[in-house]
Formats: sequence, C-alpha cells, structure tokens
Amino acid sequence: MKKLISWTLRNIPRRYLQHISHYVLRFISLFMRGDQVECPICGISYKKFLPYGRLKPRPNALCPDSLSLERHRLMWLYLKEKTNFFTQSQKLLHIAPELCFIKTFKELPNIDYTTADLESPLADVKMDVHCIPFENQSFDVVFCNHVMEHVDDDILAMKEIYRVLRPGGWAIIQSPQDFTREETLEDPSITDPKVRERVYWQKDHVRLYGLDYGRRLASAGFEVREDRFVMEMPEDKVKRYALPPQEIIYFCAKG
Repeated sequence: MKKLISWTLRNIPRRYLQHISHYVLRFISLFMRGDQVECPICGISYKKFLPYGRLKPRPNALCPDSLSLERHRLMWLYLKEKTNFFTQSQKLLHIAPELCFIKTFKELPNIDYTTADLESPLADVKMDVHCIPFENQSFDVVFCNHVMEHVDDDILAMKEIYRVLRPGGWAIIQSPQDFTREETLEDPSITDPKVRERVYWQKDHVRLYGLDYGRRLASAGFEVREDRFVMEMPEDKVKRYALPPQEIIYFCAKG
C-alpha cells in the first residue's frame, strides 16, 4: 500500500491528483489519524502527512483531506495571523487557485471571490496572466502562487496584477526560490524538459528565482515586504503544521 501511494504521489500531476485521488486519499486518511501533525486548513490531526514530489518525494508534506502542502499551510497561518483577510470585506482574485483553499474561500461571508486560470476547469474565468481581463483597480486582494516561474514574461504578469489592484490593496505572489542564489537564473535557450528539470527544478519552469525575487516584484510597482514569518515561529509550531522552514512570504502592497 505504501509503495502504491508513494508512486501515485510522485507520478500523477497534482491537477489530476485532485480529481482522481481525493476520495481515495480521504479514505486512507482515516488510518492516518493521530496527534503529531495538524492541518490548520481542515483542522484534522495525523500521525504524519503523506509524502509528495515526483523526483525526490518530501516526507510529511501532503494533507490527505485538504490536499494542502507545506506552503499552503504556511499561507493560511499568515493570512490568519498577519492580515485582515478573514475579517474585512475583500474582493479577491485568485489566480491558479489551489484546491485546498477554494471551498473555504468561497464560503467566507466577507469575500467576493473570483478564481482564474489558463487551463483549470475549476476556475471561474479562463485567462492569461499576461493580459488579465479585468479593469484597472478591480480587486482588493490578489493571490497568485507558483505561477511566475512558468510564464514567458514574469514582469509583465506582475504589472498586470498591480494594475487590477485598488490603491491600498495587496497581493501575495509566491514562487519557488533558491536561497543560495543571489540572482534569478533564466536562459531562453534552455528548452529541453530534462534540462529544465535539472536547472529550474521542474520541466515546465522557465526560470529559478534567487534572492532578487522581491526586487523583481518591486519593479512592477509594488511596495514589497519580505516577511520571514515562518523563520520567527517557535520550532514546535513549524513542526506541528509541517511548514517550509525557510520560505519568505512576499506581501506586495499597492500604495
């Protein structure tokens, strides 16, 4: 059983996993219940989370009930503890919406919620992030996570998000990041999927961000706060929720 679960999580892309395997995973989760780790999104505790990742599966990563990964649980806690997201009326655009958030965000009475994606059938609006089909200053908040590493022109996409935000609005725009690299690595001549996977960590990535990621976001007009929220947490809390220990939250405000 463990080998079958491990193979499935390594080889089935997450966008299909959420359709094909969610009910299976929820059944499996009944045998995983415990008190060692907890998903703050669904509120269920387990002995441990499932491994996740294709090339090098990360242990203790995937919540079988919410389908949250480490970064999703971190973002949820950040929204709860560091923003007014759950308490103030907000018009939200969620680009490439993560399944673990959709149902909960839709049910929030204070959120006017719109999802958008180029391909996902779950999204309300089909759109290209290079050309967002909304008027200037349409939204109070935008979430766009793990998208910029895929797009041809990330700065243009960032500027589009800035354009549709209202003054005083804010966005969270997360991407995979190599903290050992000072500058973002991108080379248009690298087109082979195997080489991209080795260089950029995934075959459909076109760049790997370095420590200059915040400056790239700022170049689109944002006032960027690089929040080391998880690095300031007690170690037992990081362990309890199985959070990524080094992730920086990029809080992007529009003045």
